[in-house]
Amino acid sequence: MPVITLEGGKLSLEQKRDLIHRLTSVASEVTSIPPAYYTVLIREQEDANLGIGGESVEEMKARLKK
Repeated sequence: MPVITLEGGKLSLEQKRDLIHRLTSVASEVTSIPPAYYTVLIREQEDANLGIGGESVEEMKARLKK
């Protein structure tokens, strides 16, 4: 049973639904494995828990707002 895992920042319910649908659809099309066999996991992280280039996403967003 294939599992697709996506890790990132917070998403809206609509974004999650869209990702689950599209990721499953494309993976099924590429692999010829029926969509019913796919599991999609979305792991959301708080901005303070994500870092890029030595800076948290929370800090980046605050800096960019200035």
